[in-house]
Amino acid sequence: MDIKKTPKKPTLLTNKKMIVVTAIIVLFLLMISTKNSLATRNLARKDILISTVKQGNIDISVEGYGTLKSNKLQLLTTLSKATVKDILLKPGALVSTGSVIVQLENPELEQLLESASQVLVQEQANLRQLALNHQRELLTENASLAELTASFQTTQLKRIAQQALLAKGIVSELSFKETQLNEQQFKQRIIIANKRLEHLGLVHKEAINIQKERIKQQQGQYRIAQKRLDRLSIKAGFNGVLQRLSVELGQSVQAGQEVALIGSVKDLIALIKVSQNQAQQVVIDQKVIINTRQDDIIGKVTRIDPVVKDNTVEIEVSLPTQLPASARPQQNVDAVIVSKTLIDALYIERPINIQKQSEHVLYQLDESNNVAHREKLYFGDKAGRYITIKSGAELGNKFIISDLSNYQVEQIVIN
Repeated sequence: MDIKKTPKKPTLLTNKKMIVVTAIIVLFLLMISTKNSLATRNLARKDILISTVKQGNIDISVEGYGTLKSNKLQLLTTLSKATVKDILLKPGALVSTGSVIVQLENPELEQLLESASQVLVQEQANLRQLALNHQRELLTENASLAELTASFQTTQLKRIAQQALLAKGIVSELSFKETQLNEQQFKQRIIIANKRLEHLGLVHKEAINIQKERIKQQQGQYRIAQKRLDRLSIKAGFNGVLQRLSVELGQSVQAGQEVALIGSVKDLIALIKVSQNQAQQVVIDQKVIINTRQDDIIGKVTRIDPVVKDNTVEIEVSLPTQLPASARPQQNVDAVIVSKTLIDALYIERPINIQKQSEHVLYQLDESNNVAHREKLYFGDKAGRYITIKSGAELGNKFIISDLSNYQVEQIVIN
């Protein structure tokens, strides 16, 4: 006899087990889906930078920054105490040799020049008067000499005549001897007069020289006064630009005080600061590329400052004589100092936040250029906007060089 069994109704506990099992299955499916979504990320091609690995000779460089400076400078100062009367040019103005920048004023110097001029005129007049006096004295002496010469000649004739009459007894011997004595005296006086005349000429010459020396000294005083007065006009000594003006209208300035600074416009140098850690790579005569934001100028290292300031070393760079219009004094510039050249090296555009001699993970594009996978690269030296690759890449490989440090996915799909 068959026994009919009545099916049991599901209990509450059985239903709870089914709910738990279902929840576990759903959670497992969600975990798989989340894992797949974390392993892949989609990016738009326009939002990323892609660079291709290249191979060739590349310059290893040291980067720096600095300013262009005038190689030729002139500091203009005052020679005397004065007051600023007029300012004709202001900083930034182009100047040429002799351009008046500032006009100073000092009434005392004007009076000093006038006094020196008057004294000079008086000394010159004294020279002329001295020459006239000497001429008069010479005329007097020459007249005296002429009289003595005439008296000597008369006495000489008398003595000759008496000598002929002496033998006939017409003239006494006493008279003849007196005539001889007078002749000898006149002759001696003529000799003395000639010596006096010669000595008088030497005295006159020395007196003239002394007076000329006084005039020369006074001319020096006059020139000094004139120079001090002329120096009240502050002028540029060469063609250039007014870089600094240190005075104001109406200001009182002291002797030796700075008034202005003139610098050359085309004769420029670059003063570049480089990191203390990279300074040892820089040597004299290395090639330097100066960027003015508009043009590149090729220069050469001429001096390395031995002093370290603020963890930087100053490098002086000489520049060519022919410079572009964008190069001007006091301009901020960037510089790349070529320290060495690597032959046949692998390199790529430097990714963001990548330092030299480091390792970093980049996303490498596959052959389709639509999918990128993580790849570890070992980098070498920086070369401007490029960086060399030691290992991890080959020629022609393409990498995303944008900053993707926030992405930790295995691959990126590029749309």
